[in-house]
Amino acid sequence: MADAARFKVQVFNQISANGLKQLPAERYKVGKDVAEPDAVLLRSADLHALELPASVLAVGRAGAGTNNIPVKALSARGVPVFNTPGANANAVKELVVAGMLIAARNLAPALAFVAALDTASPDLDKAVEDGKKAYAGYELAGQTLGIVGLGKIGCLVADAAIKLGMNVLGFDPEITVDAAWSLPAQVKKAASVVEVLRHSHFVSLHVPLVAATRDLVNADNIGQMRPGSVLLNFARDGVVSDAAVVAALARKHLAWYVCDFPSAALAGNERVVALPHLGASTREAEENCAVMVVAQVRDFLEHGNIANAVNFPAVAMARESAHRVAIANANVPNMLGQISTTMARAGLNIHNMVNKSRGEMAYTLVDVDSPVDAAALAGIAAIEGVLSVRYLPLRD
Repeated sequence: MADAARFKVQVFNQISANGLKQLPAERYKVGKDVAEPDAVLLRSADLHALELPASVLAVGRAGAGTNNIPVKALSARGVPVFNTPGANANAVKELVVAGMLIAARNLAPALAFVAALDTASPDLDKAVEDGKKAYAGYELAGQTLGIVGLGKIGCLVADAAIKLGMNVLGFDPEITVDAAWSLPAQVKKAASVVEVLRHSHFVSLHVPLVAATRDLVNADNIGQMRPGSVLLNFARDGVVSDAAVVAALARKHLAWYVCDFPSAALAGNERVVALPHLGASTREAEENCAVMVVAQVRDFLEHGNIANAVNFPAVAMARESAHRVAIANANVPNMLGQISTTMARAGLNIHNMVNKSRGEMAYTLVDVDSPVDAAALAGIAAIEGVLSVRYLPLRD
C-alpha cells in the first residue's frame, strides 16, 4: 500500500507498545513527528495550547479524563474525542484501598518515624517500642465507606471494601444501567452527597470534573463529615476545595486527606497524604488504556464506528457495503431528510443508515450501493449544520 493510502497517527506521549502494535504498519504510519495526522493519541499532554491541523479526524486519550483536550473546539469541527473509561479502574481501586490503609494505620508518619531513627544506637529496639504507640490505628472492617460516583471504579471500590468487611454507602444520581448491575447488592443507596458525608468514616470520590462537580466537597459541606473521618480523592483535583480541607484538618474535624493531586495549599500538611497522580500508573492500566483507545480510534478511522467518545453518541453499524459515508452534524430538525435527498440527487442508493444524537451533536453512518464521488461529498458538506463528512470505502 502506498504511503499516501495509510492513515497517519501522531503520538504525543509514551503509549504502550502493545497498544500501538494494533495499528498494522501496512495501513498506518505512527510516530511523534507525523505531519498532517489523521488521528492523535495522547495521555497527559496538554492540547489546549496547540493548534491541531485540519487533517485531524479523531483524538484518542489513553485514560478517562479529558481536561487536557479542547473538547468543545473539536466538537465544533466534528472531531470525536475518545477516552478509555474503566480501563484503569482496577489500578485506581487498589490505590483507594491503599489510601484507606495509610490513613487508618497511620502509615505515613510511622514511615517517617522509622526513617528518622538512629539505627546505630544501642537503644534502637527500645526507641521502636516506645515510638510505635503514637501510630496505633484501627481496622477497616466494620467501618463505613461512602462512595460518591458509582461508575466502573466506584463499583470496584465498593466490592473491595465489602470484601474487607466494611459497610458501603453509595451515591450517584446518574448511575448507568450497566453500573447498577455491577454494584454489589450490599451497597446502601444514599440520596445525596451530604448523606454520604454525614454517615461515613471514609469518603471516596469517583466523579469527573465538570461544572456540577467542581468543589463538590467544600467549605459549606465538609463540616457535615463525621469528626475524625478520612476523605480520599483519586478522581480529579478540582472536585475538592483544598482550602476547605486545610481548614477542616486544622480544627481536627477531618483526620486525613488522601489524594492524588499535590498542591501548594496542601504542601507540608502532616495530615495530608498527596501522591504524584499515581491512579492509573501501573503497567497493566497503561496497557489496557492503550489497547482500548487504539481499537476505538482504528474502528472510527476505518469504519466510522464510535465507542466511548466524550462528545459524540455511541454509533456502531455492521458493514453491509464497501461504500460508507460518515457525517457529523448539529442535532437539528430535518438533517436526515436533507442528507437523504442530497444522496438521491447524486444517484446514490442508501443500503443502510443509522443516526444517533447526544446533546447538540448528531452522527450518521450511511452504507450506499456504489462509490461516492467528491461532488456528492461536497453536496453533503454544504448542508447547513454539517460539521464533517468522510467517505470510507472498504480497504483490502
